[in-house]
Amino acid sequence: MTPARIADLLAPFLEPPTTRSSCHSERAQAGEESAVLSPAQLRNISTYIDILLRWNARINLTAIRDPAQIVQRHFGESLFAARHLFPRSANVGTDAPGCPAERSSAAAARQVSVADLGSGAGFPGLPIKLWAPHASLTLVEANQKKTAFLREVARSLTLTDINIINSRAEALTGAAFDVVTLRAVESFETILPVAAGLVSPGGRLALLIGRAQLEQARSMLPKFAWSNPEPIPQSRSRILVVADRPR
Repeated sequence: MTPARIADLLAPFLEPPTTRSSCHSERAQAGEESAVLSPAQLRNISTYIDILLRWNARINLTAIRDPAQIVQRHFGESLFAARHLFPRSANVGTDAPGCPAERSSAAAARQVSVADLGSGAGFPGLPIKLWAPHASLTLVEANQKKTAFLREVARSLTLTDINIINSRAEALTGAAFDVVTLRAVESFETILPVAAGLVSPGGRLALLIGRAQLEQARSMLPKFAWSNPEPIPQSRSRILVVADRPR
């Protein structure tokens, strides 16, 4: 698929947020343009798709076979999360100090640790890395074949500062990350407390889930501060919600 076609398909996912809490008010007043991916980022996504399709013929990485749907369903949702977690703001100094998303803009100058649990085919972890190269990324995947796929993608895209762990998240005792992501994982009620335990004090837990799971997530982690849910473009029920762990 050509980079231009990929850019067109991803455009709806890179538009400014549609719902805003009070901590976004200054950004809303200043205005925010849609994000644009660089030619290098688009080429990397094209290469990633080629590898995914090739491997998918041998192992089950995704049930989606159409390249355009792969871009929208997997890359679109992942980059939607990346845009909210690591916004590119020209007005970092004026952002409201209490907003987790805005804090990440200031953090872009330093290394931020991100863990993607149950990474599977690499979503949302690898697209987040493409969006935010400064992030130190850990991909956690229990399936050995999927782990091999993730390593090939990382090598092919010459991505650095990536740690790919062939293990269950429960085995990561003593680890802590600034951002932990979950998407399309099995046994949500089991893995959610594990994910929360891997978030550093003051860090964030980002969930790409169905709207019906939101109340369960909030009730299981009552001490976390929850953002307003962001509806994912081109989906009737999928949302992004971010929870702040207290310091």
